[in-house]
Amino acid sequence: MDRQPRIAIGALGGTICMTVDDAAAGALPRLTAQQLVAAVPRLEGIAHITAQTLLQLPSPSLSIPDVLNALAWAEGKVAEGADGVVLIQGTDTLEETSFLLDLLWTHREPLVLTGAMRTPSAAGADGPANILAAVVCAAHPASRERGALVVMNDTIHEARWVQKTNTMSVETFQSPTFGAAGMVLEGLAQYFRPPSKRHAQRPVKLDASVRVALVESCLDEKGDMLDALVNAGYDGIVIAGYGVGHVSESEAIRIEALLPKLPIIIASRTGSGSTASRTYGFPGSEIDLARRGAIFSGWLTPRKARLLLWSLLASGAPRDSYVAAFDVWKHVSN
Repeated sequence: MDRQPRIAIGALGGTICMTVDDAAAGALPRLTAQQLVAAVPRLEGIAHITAQTLLQLPSPSLSIPDVLNALAWAEGKVAEGADGVVLIQGTDTLEETSFLLDLLWTHREPLVLTGAMRTPSAAGADGPANILAAVVCAAHPASRERGALVVMNDTIHEARWVQKTNTMSVETFQSPTFGAAGMVLEGLAQYFRPPSKRHAQRPVKLDASVRVALVESCLDEKGDMLDALVNAGYDGIVIAGYGVGHVSESEAIRIEALLPKLPIIIASRTGSGSTASRTYGFPGSEIDLARRGAIFSGWLTPRKARLLLWSLLASGAPRDSYVAAFDVWKHVSN
């Protein structure tokens, strides 16, 4: 690329933009996108930067409509000629927002998300370094065709696999089983493997009112809460089941009774690994649940399975297409 890359930065809030006036009151999101960019050394030598504050929220308060608005903003920047987009947000929901954006991002240009584990006033604040690495990643030609990426601690993760694994460590973002996609080293984005095959679709319209619940199976769980979710008007349910995708026999009976009313996806609560399809056959096992009509998430974590189900429901996809949509995530080669 002969000219300097053009990178658009949008800030949504989070620890990276929080300041502390009163230690007893805690950190609050106050810094603008322009202030965040101004604090990063050497940034102007990497790309032509435009920065805009989209929101100033802690990431637990982000909503799906907020994410969709950020998506539309990023798409607009690409249409205006941006070579890549960086979104800055809090880390609490970063693995979820990045995956939802990855499902919907259909552009060749990279969409890179980053944040910080320490406030700007903390010793060893990581925000400026993370913004710098995110811009390096977004500006690098090798980042094209990779969809949404998460860059933290000089490490590049695919949105489909990244997880927050520690409450406060700067190394909290990991990609269990699959490993990081690459690293930012000496001002370059270096990738360990080619881009993964992507299945992104951008529906013309998404119904943001769709609600999908996520519940976890626990010892002595009978499945009673599933009825309450249906009665509360939820459109779909994801169950974080035991092991490779198991529930109790009582819960399996409730799942079968509710499946005519709404789709139910079974994932694993373990944090890594895939659901199974043909190993166990007891009541509540994967073979039993599949016979009853449940769908399995494969390698997707429960949180990401929830967002995939939300995207199917919100886009009006026919229910008979859900099995194929989740089957994509059962085969790593895809």
